[in-house]
Amino acid sequence: MDYVKSLGRVVAIVGSQWGDEGKGKLTDILAENFAVIVRSTGGSNAGHTIKVGEQKFVFHLLPSGILHKTAVCLISNGCVVHLPTLLKEIEKLNAADISVEARLFLSDRAHLVFDFHQEIDALQEEAKGANKVGTTKKGIGPAYTDKVARVGIRVGDLLDAERFAELFRRNVEMHRRFYAINVDVEAELKLYLEELLPKFKAMITDTTAMLKKYYDTGKNVLLEGANATHLDVDHGTYPFVTSSNPVLGGMATGCGMSPRLITDAIGIVKAYTSRVGEGPFLTELHDELGEQIRERGAEYGSTTGRPRRCGWLDLNLVRASIWLNALTELNLTKLDVLTGIPELKVAVDYIDEATGQVYEIPPADLSLLAKLKPRYQTFPGWTEDLNTARSLAELPENARNYVNFIAEKLGVPVRTVGVGQRRDEMIYG
Repeated sequence: MDYVKSLGRVVAIVGSQWGDEGKGKLTDILAENFAVIVRSTGGSNAGHTIKVGEQKFVFHLLPSGILHKTAVCLISNGCVVHLPTLLKEIEKLNAADISVEARLFLSDRAHLVFDFHQEIDALQEEAKGANKVGTTKKGIGPAYTDKVARVGIRVGDLLDAERFAELFRRNVEMHRRFYAINVDVEAELKLYLEELLPKFKAMITDTTAMLKKYYDTGKNVLLEGANATHLDVDHGTYPFVTSSNPVLGGMATGCGMSPRLITDAIGIVKAYTSRVGEGPFLTELHDELGEQIRERGAEYGSTTGRPRRCGWLDLNLVRASIWLNALTELNLTKLDVLTGIPELKVAVDYIDEATGQVYEIPPADLSLLAKLKPRYQTFPGWTEDLNTARSLAELPENARNYVNFIAEKLGVPVRTVGVGQRRDEMIYG
């Protein structure tokens, strides 16, 4: 494929909005041409959906490239891993006659998520009351908290049963001082050391060293982003964010590779905007059109099943993502979902009507953000079916104008456009 040949040796796929942009699809498509696919941040709070023919796969921890039987997939040090969830994903692949043996590897530096982390997550969210952030309750935040507090338990600790048991008992006892959690310690130790460890032992390795070896021998690498830029704990709409750094710099740290080695950064941008959970959303549609987009785009969380909030495309979000990630190109997804809408809007910036100040990236202060109004540019829609288009020239004029406006306004080329769920429903520019 000419498009793939135009990419460099290390390609990163980055979410440019609030997640659910369709990162898994492009990862799956490109993975066939890459030797190594790396998942470097987040945990089972992510959900990547891939449709192959009429078969649908939903991954939470597995890199999306795992469907290609020659691909080597790494879950690296920046991730937090709930092993029972990962095992279920592997078993589903086995049932589809897809083996991960000798090609899925798990970093010994990655931190473990336990069931009690999920229990703590739910307790913390409940305690926030009206100020809840919309967590998936998968234990991700509490696991990262343990990591930063230097009391976390890493995957590599499993390889020393005595040490693992000591760390686990100490960790549970610490959390019991603050939370009314019910943990059967001996049962958990048996689960991890006698049932889970034998299934994962051959996968546990130093993925940083493995990645270096592949790179040094000339292999190409695909970094799969999870969550998205505006869920980044530093740069997102805090506190309505995730617990890790899904921006490009965090992905590099999370896989053990210098960001200087990344040759291409592809920003995944949905043709509209969606958000799951709480948090500000200036272009949200609170009407029948928002519901129509949700239904047509199947906008329900892959991880929780929650309905996603939907609204117009917001270029401020993408503009900030271009800067934070040094994006080299954009992949515009789900353009087909907008078919049939008579008039489309795109937010080009925000304005503070009281002062007249214009903002081209979202401010950190959410009370200030709440006062701002998006300024829209309006476009005529289209009614033609986009699913069979395989080039920009084959798109109807109004759809083509919509795509071209986004690229021109942001100053970054839109090189790929999703026009359906399947692998083959993609335009390469």
